[in-house]
Amino acid sequence: MSWTQERVDLLRRLWLEGLSAAQVAAELGDGVTRNAVIGKIHRLGLAERGKPAATPRPRAARPTRPAADQSVSRSNGGVMVMGNVALAIAPRPVAAPALRPEEEVVVPISMRVTLMELRETMCHWPLGDPTTPEFRFCGSQYEPGEGPYCRCHSRIAYQPTADRRRQAGRSGR
Repeated sequence: MSWTQERVDLLRRLWLEGLSAAQVAAELGDGVTRNAVIGKIHRLGLAERGKPAATPRPRAARPTRPAADQSVSRSNGGVMVMGNVALAIAPRPVAAPALRPEEEVVVPISMRVTLMELRETMCHWPLGDPTTPEFRFCGSQYEPGEGPYCRCHSRIAYQPTADRRRQAGRSGR
């Protein structure tokens, strides 16, 4: 397909009359596509044409909202909620599974160590609030290769997979 001067003049006239690129392509015929018309319009610098002045459409009146101090009662006695929380579901508390060791873990005060005193073979279980000066680590001895915790704290930290699944089923996930 070649652009002859007659075709270019016809394209200009149709485009300036306000026809769409698809309509111009249909008028030109002979396999001229909409994309070919758009490309030629851009190359000729005709892409920016004045849009016909549309008559302003009357806007539909917006429904009025109740004032902030008014509440709209529902059949369930609740207040109508609008906006992004209209469909919010009231949260229900779910009990977290309690992690209880088989026996009470009592760490003697003499065993508690600071970060600077902590060694590789000592239990790394944190005790207390890390933002306070009283924060310490367990410090009990453990066998190398069995993890960073003593035997008592390992039972708390590492639960067998079957136990975790059983507790998750009870908590109502």
